[in-house]
Amino acid sequence: MGRMHTPGKGISQSSLPYRRSVPTWLKLTSEDVKEQIFKLAKKGLTPSQIGVILRDSHGVAQVRHVTGNKILRILKAQGLASTIPEDLYCLIKKAVSIRKHLERNRKDKDGKFRLILVESRIHRLARYYKSKKVLPAVWKYESATASTLVS
Repeated sequence: MGRMHTPGKGISQSSLPYRRSVPTWLKLTSEDVKEQIFKLAKKGLTPSQIGVILRDSHGVAQVRHVTGNKILRILKAQGLASTIPEDLYCLIKKAVSIRKHLERNRKDKDGKFRLILVESRIHRLARYYKSKKVLPAVWKYESATASTLVS
């Protein structure tokens, strides 16, 4: 599937290693990795930020291969997961920053147009998460209260 608001097809991506086994040089156990995840989550980091830190600082290529579960599932089991999914959170954060920019720069027509595109993506994603029961059925994005969601 292509991108939503650009002409690009967007199929370029990095590929996962073929072997699913844990590398022999990795000395961390499943419990060590889980402890690191809990520690980083309590600092307020998102699952993707946790994955980047584990990859770059601790040499854990794929948390799923070491622990048997993905980072978000580990956090949900512990009750540390966010109520709003990470991708929706990032879009709301972007919309809030664009709206803040538009308050200072009223003549920015392109910024206003981009805000409309971002908010339409938010509505589409929220509709998907409601259908998958990740968000409650009564959840609604409102620009007036969006800044409290991301603060």
